[in-house]
Amino acid sequence: MSSKPSKEQNPNIIDMLLSKSSENTVDSAILLENVQTRVNNALEKGYEYVRVIDSSEKFLRKNVFGQINMAVLYVDIVGSTKMSMTLPSDKLSLILSSFSQEMSYVIEQFHGYVLKFVGDAVIGYFVENETTQIPAAYNAVACAESMIKVVKQGINPILIEKAGLSEISVKIGIDFGKNSVVRYGADEQKAYVDLLGPTMNVASKIQNLAKPNQIIVGQDIYNKLDPYMQDFFLDMTDELDYPLQHHSDENEKIYRVYRYKYQ
Repeated sequence: MSSKPSKEQNPNIIDMLLSKSSENTVDSAILLENVQTRVNNALEKGYEYVRVIDSSEKFLRKNVFGQINMAVLYVDIVGSTKMSMTLPSDKLSLILSSFSQEMSYVIEQFHGYVLKFVGDAVIGYFVENETTQIPAAYNAVACAESMIKVVKQGINPILIEKAGLSEISVKIGIDFGKNSVVRYGADEQKAYVDLLGPTMNVASKIQNLAKPNQIIVGQDIYNKLDPYMQDFFLDMTDELDYPLQHHSDENEKIYRVYRYKYQ
């Protein structure tokens, strides 16, 4: 029987998933090296990132008007309003663009799609039953853990050492459920496409509950994890001033949320 994770063991979701699968999901060292190279280029040369949402648009147009089971992930910068009031516009733009694109690359590394950027937030989704050995819920939580690492070990050292800026922190919320693909207009190629559904709303609310550099998942994500993975999380529902209601027909049922233990 596998022992449960502990602080002394320095538990890591990504390593655990890689040990279960022959699929090369991500190499942390290479990921961080690439992050620092791109952020350095942005500082020195005004490096322009490559568009990363095309694959999502193609997927959504292919499945327009359909309903899809997926894990939805929201990640945003803590304290961005204060940053916008204190930083010059060029430095603010650098931070927001670098953060948004780097989070997008992490989502793609874990077989997810980048839905859109909303201010300082990035929204990604991981489709259930796509051609990957690792289930969507697992990819989503591993992606979140990798995002924290990218910010702490990849982006922040460059911002501090090369740009003289303060470090940034993020908060992440993840939920799972069925969402509808909608198209706003008749043009099949140009009309705006998006996702609508309770999971989108709940993931956003969960993300707002998070503290800096904290990952919070909803009950529907938690229930899809095996017991070993579940032990990475702690039920925090009773700590909330205003618990979430379940987004199903059971309107009186409290929807439980769980925070990642190790930061």
